[in-house]
Amino acid sequence: MEKSKQRLLDERYLRMARIWAENSYCTRRQVGALIVRGDAIISDGYNGTPSGFENICEDEDNRTKPYVLHAEANAITKVAKSNNSSFGATLYVTASPCIECSKLIIQAGIRRVVYSEHYRSADGIELLQKAGIEVEYIGFADDKEIKD
Repeated sequence: MEKSKQRLLDERYLRMARIWAENSYCTRRQVGALIVRGDAIISDGYNGTPSGFENICEDEDNRTKPYVLHAEANAITKVAKSNNSSFGATLYVTASPCIECSKLIIQAGIRRVVYSEHYRSADGIELLQKAGIEVEYIGFADDKEIKD
């Protein structure tokens, strides 16, 4: 069966988000995100520390530091500082959004979220669906469920 043009684009942007995730300094998990409106990438992000902080995401016990930003939050705040608008856009993210990022996605006017790995909790996805945001999972053969 031939894939639709939209499905091919979705897979392409998810692959790009995976590559973008490689910019993260986090050792436990690297997550990437792209915000696309129309046919243009208007923002990108990966998980990491805020500007001006050292690029070390985990503490001495290998726990993620509480101030590490998620990829979605970085992409949304980056677009907020630009002349672009995320209203009606699609967010491509390598891991399904947590509940906190889902709140930001709703407030940013993003209308569609496409992800490729399941996060440990489905609360974020459920909130997005409750808000009427289209959510789509597109897994890749080498994906795994995120446990922590």
